[in-house]
Amino acid sequence: MTLSLTVADEVRALAPGFSHLAVEAHGLVNGPSTDGSAALLDDAAHRLAARLDGRAPHEDPHMAAWREVYTAFGSKPSRTRNSAEALAKRALSGAGLPRINLLVDLYNAISVAHLIPVGGEDMDLIQGGMRLVRATGDEDFVTVAGGEEAVEHPDAGEVVWRDEEGVTCRRWNWRQGPRTRLTEATTSGVFLLEGMAPMPVPDVEAASAELAELLEKFSPGARITIRPHGS
Repeated sequence: MTLSLTVADEVRALAPGFSHLAVEAHGLVNGPSTDGSAALLDDAAHRLAARLDGRAPHEDPHMAAWREVYTAFGSKPSRTRNSAEALAKRALSGAGLPRINLLVDLYNAISVAHLIPVGGEDMDLIQGGMRLVRATGDEDFVTVAGGEEAVEHPDAGEVVWRDEEGVTCRRWNWRQGPRTRLTEATTSGVFLLEGMAPMPVPDVEAASAELAELLEKFSPGARITIRPHGS
């Protein structure tokens, strides 16, 4: 089954330089973080440091472009960083990158090494297709607060990923909800790589190809498809 992914016209109007690519994978084997996935995260942090060459993550032109778009839809980018900038900041700190589970480690490593937002969703938990839209403010976003399930609502005009049930990721790629996240029980996943000009589309394609190779390495026999930009 191929998951439907659509980008609303109002989002394209807001960010004409946006490009996205999806890696679909079936037959995945997830589990706890391993020495292998931890080594990938450490290597990604080294690649990031070489890429930035002493600059802060937000000084990178790609991250600066994301900050401009966040500002355009009403978010304060210094308070709600896109996922790649937040991971990069952590990778360069003493805390280092978190170890979550095998699949999340893989896509976090790609995000940090290429300085590009990457998200992963369990395809079996998505209701209908996924759409990138500007929120009305009435949508449900199920999250966890204080150890208890809680329902939030996005701001009106905020860019969100959503399915038929509600919002799956707030502020474009800032915070993913727990409802569709990758768990150790996940066997089918879709991984979204999101670029913003001036990042060239071939750079997004290179990051997706590297992610596909890692998924094949850690889940031998998995069926993996890279969906072209815009499909």
